[in-house]
Amino acid sequence: MDPPGSGSTVRRIMLGASLRRLREERGLTRDVAGFHIRASESKISRMELGRVGFKTRDVEDLLTLYGVSDDAERRALLEMVREANTPGWWHKYSAVLPQWFSTYVGLEEAASLIRTYEVQFVPGLLQTANYARAVYQLGNPDATPEDIDQRVHLRMQRQERFTRKDGPRLWAVIDEATLRRTIGGGEVMSEQLQHLLHVATFPNITIQVMPFRYGMHAAEGGAFSIMRFPESDLSDVVYVEQLWGALYLDKREDIDPYLTAMEQLCVESTTPGGTVELIDGLLRKM
Repeated sequence: MDPPGSGSTVRRIMLGASLRRLREERGLTRDVAGFHIRASESKISRMELGRVGFKTRDVEDLLTLYGVSDDAERRALLEMVREANTPGWWHKYSAVLPQWFSTYVGLEEAASLIRTYEVQFVPGLLQTANYARAVYQLGNPDATPEDIDQRVHLRMQRQERFTRKDGPRLWAVIDEATLRRTIGGGEVMSEQLQHLLHVATFPNITIQVMPFRYGMHAAEGGAFSIMRFPESDLSDVVYVEQLWGALYLDKREDIDPYLTAMEQLCVESTTPGGTVELIDGLLRKM
């Protein structure tokens, strides 16, 4: 059974993808669609990416514009509106969760495979609570202890799916500098490295390290994640986090360079066995 809220994310993505397909089949631009529902081109873009809630009236008007007259098809799509607007479990953290990152959490919940490359911190889905707390305190020096607690709890809750036997697959490539950068002090960092060794034994988690010896490599542009979904008609989504926001890319021409970079990273990085050896070596030096 899907975790509460993950199904709504899938419905939102699927509804957005369906609306985009219908619009493109009619040869209409986002500007035209936006004008028809008294909205902007950017709102249509967000709707088609599944990044906003849907109003029944807007979807009804778009279906009419796109020539969808079959009653059964209209009812099915409008039912998806209701399901897509069901709040996810992470909604209770909205006070400390930026809207742009709330979108990511929803996509993460719906994904069957997440491939991620990190250059500064251990990926959030692989962090210990103490490491996550240190990271949040570094980036949010004015945050209250209560806010920090909520953010750490959210991160730990996000990880639960990946510890189940039937959980989604996580494939992480971590830059070696990340593992050598002490976050939170020696004890916290040692605990984090030991945690990586532990989760690396899970059958659905693969951890590789991009070693210093390779110098320049395919992903010099920075960290990114690629999410894949179990529904075959949904495209991959690339997530690129910025200082005060994020990019969500789902067009083939935008996704392909990231897929190529990720494949190259995996070829050049340590094997899973080599990852264990490298982390063991770091722990012996601490």
